[in-house]
Amino acid sequence: MTAVLDARRSMVEQQIRARGIADQRVLDAMRALPRERFVPSRIADLAYEDAPLPIEEGQTISQPYIVGLMLEAARIKPTDRVLEVGAGSGYVAALLGGLAKEAIAIERHASLAALAAARVEAVGRSNVTVRQGDGTLGAPDKAPFDAIIVSAGAPEVPPTLLAQLAEGGRLVIPVGHDVRSQELLVIERTGEHRYDRRSLGHVQFVPLIGTEGWAAGGAHVGTHRAAPAVRIGHHDRQAAARTIADGCEPFESIERAPLDALVARIGHARIVLIGESTHGTSEFYRLRARITSALVARAGFRVVAIEADWPDTAAIDRMIRKRPASALREAMFSRFPTWMWRNREMCEFIGWLARRNETLEPAAKTSLHGLDVYGLNNSIGAVIDYLARVDPFAAEQARERYACFTPWERDPVTWARAVTAGLAATCETEAISTLKLLLEERLRYSRDDADAFFDAARAATVVSEAEKYYRAMYRSSRESWNLRDRHMFETLLALLEHRGPDARAVVWAHNSHVGNASATEMGTHGEFNIGQLVRERFGNQAYLIGFGTDRGTVAAASNWDAPMEVKTVRPAHEDSYERLMHEACRLLPSPSKAFFLPLRAPHAPAVRRELMHARLERAIGVVYRPETELVSHYFEATLPAQFDEYIWIDETKAIEPAELPASFVEASSPAGRPAGAEVPIKDTVPDTYPFGL
Repeated sequence: MTAVLDARRSMVEQQIRARGIADQRVLDAMRALPRERFVPSRIADLAYEDAPLPIEEGQTISQPYIVGLMLEAARIKPTDRVLEVGAGSGYVAALLGGLAKEAIAIERHASLAALAAARVEAVGRSNVTVRQGDGTLGAPDKAPFDAIIVSAGAPEVPPTLLAQLAEGGRLVIPVGHDVRSQELLVIERTGEHRYDRRSLGHVQFVPLIGTEGWAAGGAHVGTHRAAPAVRIGHHDRQAAARTIADGCEPFESIERAPLDALVARIGHARIVLIGESTHGTSEFYRLRARITSALVARAGFRVVAIEADWPDTAAIDRMIRKRPASALREAMFSRFPTWMWRNREMCEFIGWLARRNETLEPAAKTSLHGLDVYGLNNSIGAVIDYLARVDPFAAEQARERYACFTPWERDPVTWARAVTAGLAATCETEAISTLKLLLEERLRYSRDDADAFFDAARAATVVSEAEKYYRAMYRSSRESWNLRDRHMFETLLALLEHRGPDARAVVWAHNSHVGNASATEMGTHGEFNIGQLVRERFGNQAYLIGFGTDRGTVAAASNWDAPMEVKTVRPAHEDSYERLMHEACRLLPSPSKAFFLPLRAPHAPAVRRELMHARLERAIGVVYRPETELVSHYFEATLPAQFDEYIWIDETKAIEPAELPASFVEASSPAGRPAGAEVPIKDTVPDTYPFGL
């Protein structure tokens, strides 16, 4: 008995308290409860090991630290009523019984539910009830709950469990669309339809089986829930819609949208960031291209920077500025989602840039660049190919250093997972030393071709930052998001410096990247974005433009790395900015179904005042799940503080995927492969997963 007590005390002190769990009530509860009574007798001597253990029905009892982490995150008070989904052995349910006033635990397996009930009763937890049933549906007869703990991995947050949270209640749940890996989320209900969320890092739980979880065979079971009751009254929406209608500039079509007033409002801004509320809407691409064309032709903008991979976009830039071609290791824009840049609308804009550049001197030509941190394999290839031309000895050094990534170049996510697990070495030193080698030889290398050197230096920077990024995504979604957007910002600064002191740039990225994050719930979670960094550095010399739509179709996937589908966009939620814009649109003279809405103080004081109250805003990435839209695609924002201008198109259509023109493909075709040949890649990016922003 003494040995068991010592093992339990050691578990609490060394595995839990030492790792940062500080809630004394949680520590006391775990110190008092005999964990050995909640595992099969044959492994009772392993009960206090720092690892999950197998139990009956092929399930597991979680690692003690993870249990402590979830209990602390749930912030359970003695007066709380709590729910556990996935009772398993009954261990967490028994702990909840010692922390809360009442606990309900639900277990899918009947035999496990019976065992858990017996074990809980044996340790004297009379305030705990164990039920057999579908845990994803909760316990509506006992709701609302002050805390809900889900002890199994869900493909998404079950809406029914969210609905059963009391206001102020906390839901702790592992979520991920890979049944082998999830992110542990803490979701707090802060209002009737308001939720705050934070991440506790990556975990691995058994799958949550049920109506709003995984099917028994591993497939995701979709949910279909109507939107909950609205918060903003009808009268309030009418008044706001009228103010928007009075303050906007309507237009009838993308082709006929008048741009003079917008260009005048942009004025002398050095950077214009143009967003999109989806990655797959034709009208957003087409009008963004029209605005950019006007800024290039009328206002002398010479840099266009997009949310895309540097080496792939560099290949396009070489083509449109008639620079020497350089082969890519992997086909251009072949990383998921291929349709984001390989579409008809993008091809038309690139063609326009190429034709215009033909008439200009090199210094006056407009360049196209990718800002993102991905494209590891192509970036490694770009650095080595450049050095092979200008300094063969340095190329050999780079090959040796980058060999650290072999054989991971095409699968950096697996490499990052292996590094996190201690099964592979980091490549930070090798990546940084290769970048330093390039920069130290800047003067010598750039003497003959400054653009080629700049391309190679930025590719080396991508390798260095990607190495950090892929490792960061296994520690914190916030850290990886911030690393990615800071990289995009620093790449933009490097472009402005490279193109000269009078260079002006247009940036294309999702609204979630170009709108000022400090005006959204992202900011409250410690996340920033390129829009916020640009605003802080350039002030009113930056002009931030967002896009939005109410309904129509969009090109998106149902899951990460899944095929593209043309999906129907649901009409906007009643409590959203989008609904206000839709109602304003109905007040405009027919046939106008779109408008520009100035939001900057000098241009629109009445609109700013009306819209300064925070509302929901929709963000659709490369993944769209309309059936869970309220939870998965809406966040809170204050629109006039987020953007200087908002462009509304009431009904939109999906982009049209297209193969790149042969001239583009041939200019970057990898040696030894037919032009345009696809290369299978497995370059998943959980930072943007699951919605791909």
